[in-house]
Amino acid sequence: MPTYVAFLRAINLGANRKFPKADIVRVVEDLGFTDVETHINTGNVRFTTPMRSRAKIEKALEDAFAADRGFDVPTMVFTTAELKAIAADAAALSAEHPGLERHYVYLLKDELPKETVARITELATDAGGMVVSGRAAHALLGPGYQAGDVDPLGAAKLLGVATNRNLNVIATLADKWC
Repeated sequence: MPTYVAFLRAINLGANRKFPKADIVRVVEDLGFTDVETHINTGNVRFTTPMRSRAKIEKALEDAFAADRGFDVPTMVFTTAELKAIAADAAALSAEHPGLERHYVYLLKDELPKETVARITELATDAGGMVVSGRAAHALLGPGYQAGDVDPLGAAKLLGVATNRNLNVIATLADKWC
């Protein structure tokens, strides 16, 4: 049975969007998914399901999360092979760009049109740049990056539905679950 990793966006922010790990596991198991496991409280969940359509898996999860929580939880689903490839790309990009202040990986619901990828590439500054590969966008932020600046490149708003994790979380999840 295929194994997937889902990344939930915008949970555990403020008082109104709480979604504890135990509740995530319960909701995913209630869908009939098995081998459910979470990692830290930022919305990372691994599971197996006989379902094969990413879109159908995402919809089932999003519908179940909304019913349980009372708010929308955009969810990006990847196979373990896709996550492993994203982690390998992230490691290679970090090696190619020594001295990064931060490396965030945006996990996208959908691949971006070529025109959007070109626009994002053009937004590179002294603070860094973004590299888009499939359904992942790597924000490579150099010494000019100011901590706390959520979108120093002005590129994240072009990514569509997405969530991000830092390089360490992506590497840890790939090692742990792939």
